[in-house]
Amino acid sequence: ILKMHSCGQEGTIMLKNDDKDSIFRMLYLDKKELLSLYNAVNGTHYTNSEDLEINTLQNAIYMNIKNDVSFLFNFQVNLYEHQSTVNPNMPLRDLFYVSDLLQNYVKDFDLYGRGLVKIPAPRFIVFYNGREKQPERRVYKLSDAFSKKLDEPELELMVTVLNINSGNNAELLGNCKTLREYMQYIERVREYAMQMVIEEAVERAITECIKEGILAEFLKRNRAEAIKVSIYEYNEELHLDNVRREGYEEGMAQGRAQLQELLLDILQELGDVSEELKDLIICQKDMAILSKWVKQASKSDTVEQFEKNI
Repeated sequence: ILKMHSCGQEGTIMLKNDDKDSIFRMLYLDKKELLSLYNAVNGTHYTNSEDLEINTLQNAIYMNIKNDVSFLFNFQVNLYEHQSTVNPNMPLRDLFYVSDLLQNYVKDFDLYGRGLVKIPAPRFIVFYNGREKQPERRVYKLSDAFSKKLDEPELELMVTVLNINSGNNAELLGNCKTLREYMQYIERVREYAMQMVIEEAVERAITECIKEGILAEFLKRNRAEAIKVSIYEYNEELHLDNVRREGYEEGMAQGRAQLQELLLDILQELGDVSEELKDLIICQKDMAILSKWVKQASKSDTVEQFEKNI
């Protein structure tokens, strides 16, 4: 994730070129916007954004893990992340990340003394806006990943995932103008990208959003970087979709091959299998039919009986 490290004149966000960023992260490194998001998530009405301390780690990379925004506020350390892909491993990722954060937090305290060292309470939120249909709200638990299930895990970490796609979490989006407009912008990019090349889609979405007052000031100040980041984000999202689709298709192909091999093994134990029947089995791509044929072959006494029943 591209590191946000300083602001130039007129609040323009400067980005390093050797990493990547996200529009979400660019938006919420603004303390006022981040406080607004915090209030919307928690149903609070705090107004002093200077009480909020952004403490996103700038150089923490572990297994390519980084966090969009982390901040201290109201005796909590809050880790916020936006994702366009489903990731049940977020509790483990956040465990690594929050460990680094807390290590920095207590570095000047004596952890070997008799006094209890107090730490801020961690809170983990993911804002999901992917294309895959997901529930409005879900909670991932670290203990779900344990090889052995325990009634009372001695280590637990819970990540709340909030679906911010259209039709979900209307109250949250209604209470946070920037989050709502962020999704309106993302939806336009996706819509236009289906009609034209991504570069033109992003340009059109940004021009329209500025004209209609959707993230207008942010997009005007950061137009060049927003274009670059939006193109990168869209291409990354498309790439991940393709990888998942290819992985699914590869898995299906392997599953079909295994069923075909199993079916032929069963039939060959029953007798001679004709080339015609072999071709029929090899050409069958429907997993449900292949599974049905395997069950039928298991109940048949001869190859002829199997052929008759299918």
